[in-house]
Amino acid sequence: MRLATWNVNSLKARLSRVEEWLAYARPDVVCLQETKLSDAAFPHLAFSALGYESVHHGNGRWNGVAILSRVGVDDVVPGFAEGVEADTDTRVLTARCGGVSVTSVYVPNGRSLDDEHYRYKLDWLAKLREHLAVVASPAEEVAVCGDFNVAPEDRDVWDPGAFAGSTHVSPPEREALAALGSWGLSDGFRACYPHEDQLYSYWDYRSGDFHEHRGMRIDLVLLSEPLESRVKWSLVDRNARKGKQPSDHAPVLVDLDYRADRSQGARS
Repeated sequence: MRLATWNVNSLKARLSRVEEWLAYARPDVVCLQETKLSDAAFPHLAFSALGYESVHHGNGRWNGVAILSRVGVDDVVPGFAEGVEADTDTRVLTARCGGVSVTSVYVPNGRSLDDEHYRYKLDWLAKLREHLAVVASPAEEVAVCGDFNVAPEDRDVWDPGAFAGSTHVSPPEREALAALGSWGLSDGFRACYPHEDQLYSYWDYRSGDFHEHRGMRIDLVLLSEPLESRVKWSLVDRNARKGKQPSDHAPVLVDLDYRADRSQGARS
């Protein structure tokens, strides 16, 4: 199974780029963020023509998340699960794809440490953990993929000093992200690159940051142990950040070995 996550920064503006990427990357399950579409405007037929079932949770404004799957879509939960305080922003979507509980997330940005949006971000991450406790178990195959707007470590930003006193790197944000680890999730990308630095998934449009490689790794594929133990390959697809009208994020892909309990040649 090939998992992928991509903040497309407006699917309407970048649908052709996404279609082109799906055709050559051929992921089995894709989590998209920042679609900026309503549910009614989501292009299900375009993805169906490429072999993907799709579900979407969006209100047509700034957020919006989706899951595309070539291995089935069941048990769809738009927003936080029942029993978790609802969020009026459309930032989380869960479905079961090929037996895996998949959640697409677009974590709030936080804006600045003294902004109320920062407190909203921390509260949102706490509610995400509550949500996961309802929809899945860490003993199951679970993937939580998306734009977390948190760089897990200093090596995940181009210059830690440039981010001093700002969001994305503050200790409370990183602690909130680490709490997902204590629930039972680990970084699928780091399973393949445990020691490397300067591996980023986001580059600001301004000041030539992409070409100067001034980036951040904030797009993550978090996996439960039954999936993390099957990771065999991962990549940030920088090519998708190039060319005409790219998103400011690149897709992150993680490949998993076949399940041992499946017949030879069957895909998980």
